[in-house]
Amino acid sequence: MADAAPATEGIPGRGPPGEVIHLNVGGKSLLSGRISTLKDETGAIFIDRDPTVFAPILNFLRTKELDPRGVHGSSLLHEAQFYGLTPLVRRLQLREELDRSSCGNVLFNGYLPPPVFPVKRRNRHSLVGPQQSGGRPAPVRRSNTMPPNLGNAGLLGRMLDERAPPSPSGLPEEPGMVRLVCGHHNWIAVAYTQFLVCYRLKEASGWQLVFSSPRLDWPIERLALTARVLGGALGEHDKMVAAATGSEILLWALQAEGGGSEIGVFHLGVPVEALFFVGNQLIATSHTGRIGVWNAVTKHWQVQEVQPITSYDAAGSFLLLGCDNGSIYYVDVQKFPLRMKDNDLLVSELYRDPAEDGVTALSVYLTPKTSDSGNWIEIAYGTSSGGVRVIVQHPETVGSGPQLFQTFTVHRSPVTKIMLSEKHLISVCADNNHVRTWSVTRFRGMISTQPGSTPLASFKILALESADGHGGCSAGNDIGPYGERDDQQVFVQKVVPSAGQLFVRLSSTGQRVCSVRSVDGSPTTAFTVLECEGSRRLGSRPRRYLLTGQANGSLAMWDLTTAMDGLGQAPGTPCPASARAQTPPTQPLSSTPFVSLPPQALGL
Repeated sequence: MADAAPATEGIPGRGPPGEVIHLNVGGKSLLSGRISTLKDETGAIFIDRDPTVFAPILNFLRTKELDPRGVHGSSLLHEAQFYGLTPLVRRLQLREELDRSSCGNVLFNGYLPPPVFPVKRRNRHSLVGPQQSGGRPAPVRRSNTMPPNLGNAGLLGRMLDERAPPSPSGLPEEPGMVRLVCGHHNWIAVAYTQFLVCYRLKEASGWQLVFSSPRLDWPIERLALTARVLGGALGEHDKMVAAATGSEILLWALQAEGGGSEIGVFHLGVPVEALFFVGNQLIATSHTGRIGVWNAVTKHWQVQEVQPITSYDAAGSFLLLGCDNGSIYYVDVQKFPLRMKDNDLLVSELYRDPAEDGVTALSVYLTPKTSDSGNWIEIAYGTSSGGVRVIVQHPETVGSGPQLFQTFTVHRSPVTKIMLSEKHLISVCADNNHVRTWSVTRFRGMISTQPGSTPLASFKILALESADGHGGCSAGNDIGPYGERDDQQVFVQKVVPSAGQLFVRLSSTGQRVCSVRSVDGSPTTAFTVLECEGSRRLGSRPRRYLLTGQANGSLAMWDLTTAMDGLGQAPGTPCPASARAQTPPTQPLSSTPFVSLPPQALGL
């Protein structure tokens, strides 16, 4: 880019008034220094910088007016600092401050500061062996797990005195950052490198810290929480939290009014790759084909071998396992979970893929009960070859097994995620999180053959990979989809690993719902979506929150219900401020094959 700038009158060294100074911005320079003094073949001063960004800078020097011309503010600020243009730097910083607030925007719902690092270590010798081997349950031993006095001491100050244990991945660990976040009903569990904490939402006083674990000797890699079991009263085992690393699992019982007790430690024998609750049963699985189940009623831990596990899902009391041999197995973990004779889990083969491709993603949808025989069961699964299949089972033909309903071959990479809900079928493949979606037609709650599933959208949830491990734990950065299956679901997108900005998008169309940015400037290292039940007050309804854990140990909450409400407004209808401020104009899906973010959102 070649341009000219008039010399300024009365300033020594800038030439006589009216002299035109030619600048050549762009190309490649062999000189070093902040601003090069090299001249090109025409005698113009050569500056090795981006000519596109220089255009609004030159216009500012001419007119004192700021017109970004589509250039991202951070890029323009960086160039203004390079050229030493203090007035322009101040103007850009002022604009940036006007757009940001330490109190967040209208979606910002709450902020929990970093907790105090626990001083007391967990006593490994307090654990009793029979709980691990499936014998007589060991007595519950109390531990010092009451919330410590927060005082003025911060988390990071206590952690600087000692190093965190090395991560199994070999990447550097940040002991104070949030590694994992999960929620269930009105409870939240937050995992740091060596300990975890739990919060409970109380109607009048808000979120309260009710549990802090002792300090562990290893970094937490998996986290699971159950806060309410419908139809069952287990006393102190009604609410539980579990953490795992390697092959070891720790389980605590939580008290509603504060504190907790260690139930036991269990070993899977192989690395735990999935940890979750089905009702009040704790489940641990590994891709090697091993599954462990802890039954809250019998206090029994059982480990069993099946085929190598590549996916799972749960519906009601049923656990379904997708395996690399193309089979789908099911376990009823609440109804008679153990055979009395051989002490095995009741693992049964439900279905086998016609091509025997590995089942890499699995989703179960239970329709409302339509007959005395039971539910109509619908299962969508993805395969290692990129196929998407839907199978169904009639209540009257339980003995014959599910029947193949539909097959889609739209992916050329293995399917990594799949979701079958009331209105949509959603699949994600390994090609940069490429998403395909279909509309599902139902008749009396059951999936209908006419017109069947029809294509809806195609888009990608792009995300850059972290090169230094500072983007957070991979298990804490799951894109989703999140939400109840009878409601609109969303993806959560973190484009830049070390950034503090997230994008929330509809899982059915890819439309952006909102974007949020950390209020304290700290990078976001973990996130999840919580469906929080409503209060007992008149007119209250359940709320949906986006929870973001930060690198400095804090936790922020964002009101997705308000953001989602703004999407359903008709043109010309007043909508919430969040929708006006956060949601861009909707583009027709037919106008572009992919719903994508602008280049600046991708960090490019």
